[in-house]
Amino acid sequence: MCTAITLNKNHFYFGRTLDFDQSFGEKVVITPRNYVFNFRHEGVISNHYAIIGAAVVSEGYPLYFDGVNEKGLCVAGLNFKGNAVYSDFPGGRFNVAQFEFIPWILSLFQNVEEVRKHIGEVCLLTEPFSDKMTSAELHWLIAARDGCITVEYTHDGLKIYDNEIGVLTNNPPFEYQLQNLNNYMALSAMRPLNTFGKGVKLKEYCRGMGALGLPGDLSSQSRFIRAAFVRNNSLCEEDNVSCVNQFFHILNSVDNQRGCCLGEDGSSEITHYSCCADADECKYYFTTYDNHRIACVSLSAAKPEGDTLIYYNMYEAEDIKNINF
Repeated sequence: MCTAITLNKNHFYFGRTLDFDQSFGEKVVITPRNYVFNFRHEGVISNHYAIIGAAVVSEGYPLYFDGVNEKGLCVAGLNFKGNAVYSDFPGGRFNVAQFEFIPWILSLFQNVEEVRKHIGEVCLLTEPFSDKMTSAELHWLIAARDGCITVEYTHDGLKIYDNEIGVLTNNPPFEYQLQNLNNYMALSAMRPLNTFGKGVKLKEYCRGMGALGLPGDLSSQSRFIRAAFVRNNSLCEEDNVSCVNQFFHILNSVDNQRGCCLGEDGSSEITHYSCCADADECKYYFTTYDNHRIACVSLSAAKPEGDTLIYYNMYEAEDIKNINF
């Protein structure tokens, strides 16, 4: 289970939580401009936009969970199990394996308008990265300054949705999530008005009652509503530090705490990392479950003109600042 959001302030921000019952050994990975991508069906791309994001590096290849390129285009893949349907055979102008989808988009395109022009020509293939891996069932949030879309491949084919809410979680499909949002239109950050009935005298007894009915559970449907409410009522100053700080507060509203979401084998799903990409400056901020101090990796500081992957560990040990000793 994961949640992805956008935030358009002084800069454009994009990020997500990655929630799972095990770690994948993910790192912050920079793919420089001259790293050679050998796509299974689309040949070699040896010069492209530089990319930074969270990925697992396998056999020298970056398997991205999310990322932003140097032009400010952002993509995150979220679990869409049971609804994602890919093709077994090439059949489009562009034939891209599921695991290649994020690097293919971020290598070639600089904004959402360009993605829109070409996404309908993409045949997304079930082909896994290796025999040891299965093809992940995902849908995607794709965003930049010029817009935000949700992309889903289902039994009904390719679906592209304008995403003005700026939020994506998991199942059910995005169209249903938007419809369900109508059930919560009465939620408000303001104090509630008494409209219960004529002559019925009621009054609020604490602050925050305008949001009574906001779901608090960990289901993807509830996280969508909660993230949408918090994100779209969020206030902060326009400076970069305030925006990044607020972005993580929004993501914290949908965190998975250890022990609250258990699998059949007793394993606990947790928020392994949360991230915030500053798409204007190509800086990737992150926290982990065991370390809440915000860390940052800069794409430009890592010399993005190279040809070799650059990666950084995500700090996992808590870093407590002692005040009086």
